[in-house]
Amino acid sequence: MSFGSSMRRKTGLAVGACAALVLVGSAGTVAWKQQADELRPVGAWHEATAADRTPVSLAEAGTGAATEARPQQQSIPRRKTAGEKLPESEDPRTHAEPVKQKREIVEESAAAAAAKGRQKVGELLTVGKILGYARKPARESFRYPGASYVKLHFDRMMMLPGDYVTVSDAEGEESYRYDAPPLLEGMSVDKWAMSVTGDTAVVEVHRTADPLGARSLGQHSLAKDLGVRVDRAARGFSRTEQKGVPEESLTAPGRTGREESVCGSDESRDAVCYKAKDPVAYTRSKAVARLLIDGTELCTGWRVGTKNRMLTNNHCFDSSDTAYDTEVWFNYQCAACGGYDTYKPTKVWGDQVLATNRTLDYTLFTVENFKAVQKFGFLTLDTARPAKGQPLYVPQHPAGDPARIAGVLGDKADNCGVSDPGYTGYTADSDVSYYCDTEGGSSGSPVLSRKTNKVVALHHFGGCPNSGVRADLLSRQLASKL
Repeated sequence: MSFGSSMRRKTGLAVGACAALVLVGSAGTVAWKQQADELRPVGAWHEATAADRTPVSLAEAGTGAATEARPQQQSIPRRKTAGEKLPESEDPRTHAEPVKQKREIVEESAAAAAAKGRQKVGELLTVGKILGYARKPARESFRYPGASYVKLHFDRMMMLPGDYVTVSDAEGEESYRYDAPPLLEGMSVDKWAMSVTGDTAVVEVHRTADPLGARSLGQHSLAKDLGVRVDRAARGFSRTEQKGVPEESLTAPGRTGREESVCGSDESRDAVCYKAKDPVAYTRSKAVARLLIDGTELCTGWRVGTKNRMLTNNHCFDSSDTAYDTEVWFNYQCAACGGYDTYKPTKVWGDQVLATNRTLDYTLFTVENFKAVQKFGFLTLDTARPAKGQPLYVPQHPAGDPARIAGVLGDKADNCGVSDPGYTGYTADSDVSYYCDTEGGSSGSPVLSRKTNKVVALHHFGGCPNSGVRADLLSRQLASKL
């Protein structure tokens, strides 16, 4: 097993957050301000002139200077063994100056993303940049104008003991630390860093003191191999680019349906719009997370039960290797109904897949740093089979937007209700169908009953009607693991 797939990460979210809409980007800059309370907005994009479905997706240009902040980071050099506690150390801020660089684009198959049912929100670029030792620079900026996020991949992290790498945004407001692995293991790694918001990621190799004389390697044959290499980068699509990406929603086998999963006019709203009129639905939406998979694709996931457990679709991912490189974003919500500020998201890594099933299209997995996301609450599977006409609501991250909820505000359910409680998904009678509005990226969302506020289905198919796997079936399958 390579070092990249075996090492443990414990990178924490730095103070200073992302702005609304990370995944649709901007040609401008973010206006940042630090807030101590993560339930307050910390970033803003200013409104564009055009009108789109989602107010946040109008995000275009922002102005303003960043306030100074000291980021909070944690580092994890390897996968921990059972019962082992890994040390945490404080990382100084990384200051960065954006530098334009040319990169070779690696084309990816849109058909492959569609086959997985994951919404494509970025592209992979080849880089091939070494830094850190000898005549190599210790710091490098990777800037892709207009990108909504930048996520870097390392295939070498060969550093001397005590040295470490930080990956930060241009202002040093969001920063993550990665410690040196054992020297020889660092020659070949497979390591994604946590994404940073905006169009610039800054990598810096930090050299430490050498009390044991390790730097006396001098002319040793290993000396020439020292360095950190960024071989790839994931660049988030700009707003304009994202609008041109087809929605990737799966439809039930044997049904063509429409590509879109918005049935009629879109009646979903920013989750915060429900805060006063439907506070229970708003509170439940906090347990729903945005998943960034393989650096360029999206699904939705949510916390189920009181333990460290998350649910999404099997077609989103089905292995611990993929979960391990999946970012799980909690509290990525708009601060005001129809506004442009967002709350500071809390990012954690996915960890272990505990159970997965293609026919019922579920994956149950855990996350790292579970304590950081416990405060956002959890959802419960309804053990009763839903009834026809039962009113529903669906908290989700359609197309990677900040959290939205489908289902008309207040008591009226409109078309967001159970259409067929015995719909055929991958097998007969496995699903519940409904006309609640969803989009690409909504795969893995919970479908909740307005009557019980419990999850009655795990959304996975678009096509109008849309459908989700019955929660009563999931409950029986997963009872021993929740």
